[in-house]
Amino acid sequence: MSTTHTLNPAAAQSQPTRSLGLLGATNFRDLGGYLGADGRRVVWRRLFRSDNLARLTPQDYEAIQGLRVQRSFDFRGQHERAASPYELLGLTQHSLPIEPTVVQGLQELVAAGEQVTPVIAVSLMQDTYRGFVNHNAERFAALFQALLSSDDPLVFHCTAGKDRTGFAAALILHVLGVSQDDIMADYLLTNALYQRPDTPHATNTPIEVLRVIWQVQPDFLTAAFEAVDAGWGNTDTYLRDALGVGADAQRELRARYLA
Repeated sequence: MSTTHTLNPAAAQSQPTRSLGLLGATNFRDLGGYLGADGRRVVWRRLFRSDNLARLTPQDYEAIQGLRVQRSFDFRGQHERAASPYELLGLTQHSLPIEPTVVQGLQELVAAGEQVTPVIAVSLMQDTYRGFVNHNAERFAALFQALLSSDDPLVFHCTAGKDRTGFAAALILHVLGVSQDDIMADYLLTNALYQRPDTPHATNTPIEVLRVIWQVQPDFLTAAFEAVDAGWGNTDTYLRDALGVGADAQRELRARYLA
């Protein structure tokens, strides 16, 4: 699987960095630069994906201000937002809540006396991604409406910026004509970038199981697109019928977000 399309050294040096290197949001990164439809690349410094923004340092905040990001779209659930709120001057927040289900599923299994294994954790993660497709389409539809309403820079995020955010990013890149290899490579960048906060976990869950849910695997995102195909036949039909992003909207998004 390729990670990016090859650029010559001079071109590579002229490109912005994908990761912003923020201390309080290590998974904050740019979706720009990927090769999309008609040989055009996704514009830089317009579309950002991230983990939770509540731990930004003053230097991080200055960096985001410098990017002219004025809108954030937050996929965290109600309790996640309440436990870790943020207020950033000049940044308008939009809540698109998708409640987390994996930890609850693990707790239910433990309470039932079942042994939780990495294999079970993978299955739970895949079920979560299928849930994105089948039960949370309106949240992703709202993000696309925001993309269509204005092309001002925005960031969309959840807690870790890997699952809810990862599926949203995959849908956006698909609309822009980015290859499946590059979509998957962008998704898997979480494993290199995301640094979990040092917070204790009051759980009896084995560490090898926690590692599964703290990271991303190709099988997770694949499960989402398999659910798309099973229910709608293909991704473009899902975008049109479930998210309201038909051919005209896709053309408009490509005009806005491809260089």
